[in-house]
Amino acid sequence: MKRINRVVKLVLFVALFVLVVFVLNACNRQSTLRIYNWADYIPQEVIEQFEKEYNCKVIYDTYASNEEMFAKIKSGGSGYDIVFPSGDHVKMMINEGLLEKLDLNKIPNFKNLSEVVLSKTTYDPNHEYSVPYMMGTTGLIVNKNYLKEYEKSWSIYEREDLKDKITLLDDMREVFGAALKYLGYSVNTTNPEEIEKAKEVILNWKKNIVKFDATTYAQGVVNGEFWVVHGYPENVFQLIPEEGMENFEFFVPKEGGTLWIDSMVILKDAKNKELAYKFIDFILRPEVAAKIADFLMIPSPVADAVNYQEVEPLYTVEELANCEIIDYIGEAIDLYNKAWEEIIK
Repeated sequence: MKRINRVVKLVLFVALFVLVVFVLNACNRQSTLRIYNWADYIPQEVIEQFEKEYNCKVIYDTYASNEEMFAKIKSGGSGYDIVFPSGDHVKMMINEGLLEKLDLNKIPNFKNLSEVVLSKTTYDPNHEYSVPYMMGTTGLIVNKNYLKEYEKSWSIYEREDLKDKITLLDDMREVFGAALKYLGYSVNTTNPEEIEKAKEVILNWKKNIVKFDATTYAQGVVNGEFWVVHGYPENVFQLIPEEGMENFEFFVPKEGGTLWIDSMVILKDAKNKELAYKFIDFILRPEVAAKIADFLMIPSPVADAVNYQEVEPLYTVEELANCEIIDYIGEAIDLYNKAWEEIIK
């Protein structure tokens, strides 16, 4: 009997030991959050602060265009938890059933978002699937070391003296948005005649540009390879030494431009949804949002972030009055795709 008791005690001890080891390992094991986002779009210190606070590991992969992101997510098996699509692609992802329907009770800091920004989210008006991350515009950046006189207009692309010194974004909706605004049309037109006229404008511009470029324009305009580029000012001004800032100018052409909102979404097949909710809520803290706005040098969609910002933004929300958000246009996108193929061939 005593032998049996000893055996039972030994078995219990071993079982208890295994349980303790398992629990300790579970406690020490870090959760992993996989993020798919645009390059250079969040300061590393923000990622590290989140990792430290929530004892987790963030894997951060990047893409160069919404189209690249969408194709990868739609093909399945991406393994990502959070993605940052622009407005029209949010709608596309909703329609494809790729996104988790959000529980805003798990994002208490949602209340910090500006009503102005929330009013622009026509692609997801009730914020059932997306939370705004940043709002801004594209426009033209000029290296004034090389170009002294210029009109603040899209007509700059008609200047033959700038041939091979200017670039346009390699982004169909952005480039068409520029041409449509130049012609006085909506960036979301579905009128075939207006799209055709915009195509002809872009083909005329194409004669003078070096290339359609979404990856090297920032470094190119800073080092003088390009004199005027179409792009995101935050990508350019991050590369300019403080003492050289006065030699560069960003402007939205007088005819207007596009407005973008990039949002945070949780994928339906995300492996770590609870941590994803925590990350979104973390980003919406005013002091964290201010770090991101300072890094990008653009206004924050979080209303109180301005009280924490230390860097003057490149433009204000008020300066976006003549800009129009790129919206989802359904099957009419085929009209743009066909015209774009004719442009880039």
